[in-house]
Amino acid sequence: MSFSNTFETTTLKWVFTTDAVTRPTAWYLGLFTSDPTDAGTGSEIVGNGYTRKAVTFSVTGDTATNTAAIEFDAATAAWGTVSHVGVFDASTAGNLIAHSALTTSKSVSTGDILRVPAGDLDITLD
Repeated sequence: MSFSNTFETTTLKWVFTTDAVTRPTAWYLGLFTSDPTDAGTGSEIVGNGYTRKAVTFSVTGDTATNTAAIEFDAATAAWGTVSHVGVFDASTAGNLIAHSALTTSKSVSTGDILRVPAGDLDITLD
């Protein structure tokens, strides 16, 4: 995963200045049909039963991993092909923290439920 420009700035301020920064207190996984990029652009799924889902992480070494399965509601109409994911600090709007392409894109049709098993979402600092 790559960190967003907003989160990179916040991290640099926290590490290298005495500026007050607000750290996230909740995390949500969002789904995209195009790359959100570090700037937070891209096409997040909208409507048709889609909402971001809460995610919790554990950290070991330089990797944060989701601690529980993440399950999206059944699509009430096709969502298209999900190619990227993003972690946000809010269930709607908010700030993109990190993003990544999926290893394999997933076409989501009416009635499909997209799941991310526990331990399958990794964010690594190198």
